[in-house]
Amino acid sequence: MFKCGVVQSALLLLALVCPAAAQFAHTDHKKIVDSSGKPLLIQATNLGNWLVPEGYMWMLKDGPQSPSEIRALLLELLGPEASAAFWQKYRERYVAAEDIAFLHRAGFNAVRVPVHYALFESDTADGFKLLDQVIGWCRAERLYVILDLHAAPGGQTGANIDDSAGYPWLYQSPQEQEHLTAIWRRLATHYRDEPVVLGYDLLNEPIPTFPRLAPLNASLEPLYKRLAVEIRKLDVHHILFFGGAQWDTNFAVFGAPFDSNAAYTFHKYWMVPDESVISAYLDFRERYDVPIWMGESGENTDEWIAQFVKVLEKNNIGWAFWPYKKMEKSSAVVSILPPADSAQIVEFAKLPRGTAHAEERLKSRPDSETVSRAFAELLENVPLQKCRVNPGYLKALGMKSDVAKVASAN
Repeated sequence: MFKCGVVQSALLLLALVCPAAAQFAHTDHKKIVDSSGKPLLIQATNLGNWLVPEGYMWMLKDGPQSPSEIRALLLELLGPEASAAFWQKYRERYVAAEDIAFLHRAGFNAVRVPVHYALFESDTADGFKLLDQVIGWCRAERLYVILDLHAAPGGQTGANIDDSAGYPWLYQSPQEQEHLTAIWRRLATHYRDEPVVLGYDLLNEPIPTFPRLAPLNASLEPLYKRLAVEIRKLDVHHILFFGGAQWDTNFAVFGAPFDSNAAYTFHKYWMVPDESVISAYLDFRERYDVPIWMGESGENTDEWIAQFVKVLEKNNIGWAFWPYKKMEKSSAVVSILPPADSAQIVEFAKLPRGTAHAEERLKSRPDSETVSRAFAELLENVPLQKCRVNPGYLKALGMKSDVAKVASAN
């Protein structure tokens, strides 16, 4: 009778736990699997430049690069009211239901969404409203979502991509580490019951290759462990993605895995696209019996991308290529047409910044009509219907290259 009671108790526990757990994709030894346990090869694009703008995708060569620098440029040119209105419309239009439906039709099964911590400073922050919309559209189109903390408090790189002060203070500042932990607690609380969310990419490309920052490598895994402990108090379902040091390339900073539902992610750009460049990650997967995932690559020719996709998929490695949209260039799923007056904005943006250069900047400042027209046209051009599809890029990824830009039926 005792044995029967134990079995009944165990079955009851399984009945309580499994229905919820079964809804979520998770890791299984070396594989990421869906809720039914079927292997899941992630084939995703990155929604870069949406919530974390980057200067090169605005064609601002030799000008502002970080989100704060770009916002400062728009504030200078448009003023406080008009620049605030611009950003609201930009975020609403850059990623819409039509974009997610288009990606589904093209053959993608996931999107990686780079986010900025400043959009998630409260439970009712704008970032949640924007993400919730995207997640709803992805649910309708059966796409997974990977949340990527691209810009972390204090800065995980000290470069433009994390919108920091120019140094990665995150690793040495208790205040910023607590701030980071609070952001992930808030995100985990909000999305813990959402099966469309595949997992959490805790820090994008931590610690650059700059020699003077190498001593920070020893701080990375302890920080991941701290975040994992806090997230697991709230969310036991979602996969945690741990990126290596030196722009997500260096797995030597990791010891044995410390979370039972985790994957390790690497990024690879501008190298020979053959198996030699992923051999260290394959060895890591074999040694520790954990999944690996390629969270970013691209910014190259279609031929290069096609070759690298072949290498990754031959080795059962899922991927998310960068990016979905960017201005003019064809090394993206779709290209945004630059405004007719963009050259004047770009040239002005190259001038030295700061109040010491105020007079010089005023002399070269485009007139207000040109400025207003350029940014209004940019807002008109960012929706999918105005963008140019790049069939060569889609074909290189193994997606459908003849997919049409039609509105979503959902």
